[in-house]
Amino acid sequence: MKKTFRVLGLLAVCIAVAFLILLHLSNKTAISKDGTKIVYSVFGKGEPTLVFVHGWCGSRAVWYKQIPYFAKKYRVVVLDLAGHGASGCQRKEYTQEAYGEDVAAVVNAVGSNKVILIGHSMSGTIILEANRLIKDKVIGLVAIDTLENFEYMATPEDKIKYIEPLKKDFVKNSGPFMRDMFNKNADPKLVELVVRNVARSNPEIAINTMEYYFDTPVIPLLADVNVPLWCLSADLWQQYQHPEINSKYLKSYHLRIMRGVGHFLMVESPGEFNRQLEDIINQIKK
Repeated sequence: MKKTFRVLGLLAVCIAVAFLILLHLSNKTAISKDGTKIVYSVFGKGEPTLVFVHGWCGSRAVWYKQIPYFAKKYRVVVLDLAGHGASGCQRKEYTQEAYGEDVAAVVNAVGSNKVILIGHSMSGTIILEANRLIKDKVIGLVAIDTLENFEYMATPEDKIKYIEPLKKDFVKNSGPFMRDMFNKNADPKLVELVVRNVARSNPEIAINTMEYYFDTPVIPLLADVNVPLWCLSADLWQQYQHPEINSKYLKSYHLRIMRGVGHFLMVESPGEFNRQLEDIINQIKK
């Protein structure tokens, strides 16, 4: 039995390495508004085009369980935001607006006129920013475990609680911060993989990004939303979900909850996540 587990573990590592090589070989480049190089990959064919945008301290590799599934029917685009993955990192201010420009640059480079933007975590706001710029091409928005309450704005106490420890020791204090984002039953190896990946991030970029994220109001961005907005969220922090508030601002707002998973639901339970997301895409297409 132990030998079987070792073989399966080795196979999983080989698959992950092969996927990273595939991403590297598929590199394409778009130029964001400020001149920053944005690296992206395209897989599959078919419309609408699905554009997946990772969250804080992530990369396009986080969607490795979604690419082969959705590329069978759609054109799938994954990108590294500025300061992340293989993209450029010369930007001085990592604002949500600038990240929205990154997404818009990739969509324009790909050339699709029928796009669904899918953003995880902080990229819920980023896809709203991108929608402002390319809304004639967007047919739907999907926010993954984010946008729980459109009215919420981080307080000074929130900023001290989350940002100050990262400024003191990013590598040490980002660990507990990320572990709290997982369900207690999550695979420990998966949790530590995410923790290690975040610890490798550029601390200055990570902190600068979080500061601007906390200071970005959602409500002004909703004025340009004239397509369905779906939120696919975990039940880990369900107490923060306020669909009754969000529905006041968007008639096209929909919430769907996945049970027994944490913030990284697309890798914690990829099979269920893919099924849920596929159904949402079908709802948007209608």
